[in-house]
Amino acid sequence: MKTAIIYNSQTGFTKRYAKWIAKSAGADCIELSVAKKKDLTSYDAIIFGSWACAGSISKISWFKSNIDRWADKKLIVFCVGGSPIDNPEIEIAFKQIFNESERKKVKIFYCPGGFSYEKMSVPSKLMMKMFVKTLKAKKDKTKEEQVMLKMISSSYDISDKKYIEPILQCLEK
Repeated sequence: MKTAIIYNSQTGFTKRYAKWIAKSAGADCIELSVAKKKDLTSYDAIIFGSWACAGSISKISWFKSNIDRWADKKLIVFCVGGSPIDNPEIEIAFKQIFNESERKKVKIFYCPGGFSYEKMSVPSKLMMKMFVKTLKAKKDKTKEEQVMLKMISSSYDISDKKYIEPILQCLEK
């Protein structure tokens, strides 16, 4: 099956996952800015990966605008974020990002990545620092907020190649 892995990465975690998937699946790995200019009709499967941001997926509108055009292809989306794999907010976000009809056409996966303040854009870094400051100042933090605050106060990496297995299995079906 001829497969394209198209990715959008800000700090490198999504790119890492895209390359892992491409190597394991024998797929082409294409940065989004290049893929936008390419004819993708020869591919049997298109996998789009990007990073999670404030309950959404960066550049997901590009992928969603092509779903109907790619109706004859296997479609998979993975997003990479700073939350652990078992965060219940992930499924809630996926249901808000993709409507029921889209979820029937696209398989969606989450891969834990991390935070790299050193590689973030200045606006993203400022936004995160403001969010951390606001969360620190909040009285009566929930347990989830306390865990989140501890995680996002500094850079960390929780990415692991094992998280691509469900994506590879889906591709093989």
